[in-house]
Amino acid sequence: MSIKESIIHEALKLFSLKGFSSTSITDILEATGSSKGGFYNHFKSKEDLFFAVLERARQIWREKVLTELDKVDQPLDKICKLLENYRDLYLIDPENIPGGCIFINLAVELADKYPHLADGVNQGFAGFKTMVNNLLNDAKKQGVLKVDASTEAMTEMVFAGMLGASVMYSVDKSTENLQRTIGAIIQYLHT
Repeated sequence: MSIKESIIHEALKLFSLKGFSSTSITDILEATGSSKGGFYNHFKSKEDLFFAVLERARQIWREKVLTELDKVDQPLDKICKLLENYRDLYLIDPENIPGGCIFINLAVELADKYPHLADGVNQGFAGFKTMVNNLLNDAKKQGVLKVDASTEAMTEMVFAGMLGASVMYSVDKSTENLQRTIGAIIQYLHT
């Protein structure tokens, strides 16, 4: 792993555990064994590193949450697979995000202090909701959902459920609670 990749990897873990504001460049340097010169050869600032971490976090999310989604035919089954992957592959990833979903942690932390950084996180949320809403609309077109079902409301329920499951998991690290919460969202989709 290159120095730059190591800095991004360790910063991702630290941001997940401590947040952006509470993680110092010194913390990152200690975790990587790098020097300030090594850091500034690759990043102009901590905010510059933030965007590299955000991109890496998105890559990890896509690799884990979207895995084998293309093998699922039905739109509701795709959402269920996405939820299962989120629960089983993404949230419980101690190597990359030991503090839980970094996007949720950062969105809460950065909303007031660093709104320009929070916008980067919120763009991902908007993209996710669009994907879920499109799948629900496809299910509606196929007759799987009732014609009068509100796909927008269902999308918000799925998203809110995932947020809640993530927050609770970051607090209690209970895989039982995580299984139950995500399972309830999946059950909701099937009814």
